[in-house]
Amino acid sequence: MSAVALLADAEDVVRLAWVDYGDARSVVSMQEMSAHVSTNRVFRVVLSDASSVVAKVSSYGSYFLFAEDHDRLARCSSLLRHGRWAGFLADVLTVEKRPYTWYDGRRWCAFYTEVQRAESLPKVLGSSDVTALAREIARFHHACTDIAPALPHVSNSVKGDAIHLLDQLTNPFASRNFELPPEDIGVLARFTHDLLAQLEAVHYDEWVKIPILVDWNLGNFSVTRNDGEVRLFSRWDYDWFRIESRLLDFYFLSRVSSSTGDRTSFTYSPHTLTEPRFVEFVRAYHEVNPLSRRDIEFLPFAYQFFILNYVVREGARFFRDDLCAQFRRDAAHGYLEASTRLDLSALLDVVDA
Repeated sequence: MSAVALLADAEDVVRLAWVDYGDARSVVSMQEMSAHVSTNRVFRVVLSDASSVVAKVSSYGSYFLFAEDHDRLARCSSLLRHGRWAGFLADVLTVEKRPYTWYDGRRWCAFYTEVQRAESLPKVLGSSDVTALAREIARFHHACTDIAPALPHVSNSVKGDAIHLLDQLTNPFASRNFELPPEDIGVLARFTHDLLAQLEAVHYDEWVKIPILVDWNLGNFSVTRNDGEVRLFSRWDYDWFRIESRLLDFYFLSRVSSSTGDRTSFTYSPHTLTEPRFVEFVRAYHEVNPLSRRDIEFLPFAYQFFILNYVVREGARFFRDDLCAQFRRDAAHGYLEASTRLDLSALLDVVDA
């Protein structure tokens, strides 16, 4: 299907979903807001009373996980509503107090309130912004830890996703299915197996799990400055929402903190996890929400999960075809192996001080 046809198809979904939602206002116009990196389509929908909502149309992954995630997101927003983080997350529109999602067996859609956006951080952060952002993320993680016990369990997990991927990679048709040569499939299978062994060794099932957003690229959140101090203001993208260890958030936070910035090029190299700027991020975070040696030692494995799950396992359904092929090759040829050579000593010194 051509790009024009795909756009028209997504717009049709939005109109069908809005009618089904049952609001008396009609759709007047739509403005696409998609980043054009993933297969999801995002629209600002202008309604007949001149107000607007945001619509996301997807066919990536599972509708049932999409619906479950939106239930948990709505609960998070509600539980955070009376404190410092009130209004930080965009609300999911509801029907009879439950998040509304539209589904036709092939595509699905949800609507969100249009959160007010403040300013974006610069592509390359100054040192004061790095430490201020770290403190804010630490506070947000702390709030998410507080509400986590009130959230129902979820269907997906790091271990479950890794087991599923290992099954796929050891399938006789893996090379065809992932469009990679057998030697690359072997590398990916070995790292997936070793990740599962590590999860077992550290008793990951017993770790504290909190709602996390994973993708902290600069286009997903806005900030304000009070007396020069950065404060998180709003967040609106939830493609990779999970309930897992807070450490799964840290790779994207290392990218935001890096000397090259968050959006310089499409690469998922792990080198940002040991840059001096990220060491300072971790230092500031640790002062507010302490980390342990075990946490730091797990960072390469949290990174490996991101690569194995979102790039390898889900890549074909999430990324554009050209980016998926590039990222999978890079995962097998460099990303994963590089993560085993990270020097964590400076980060360990922070938490051992």
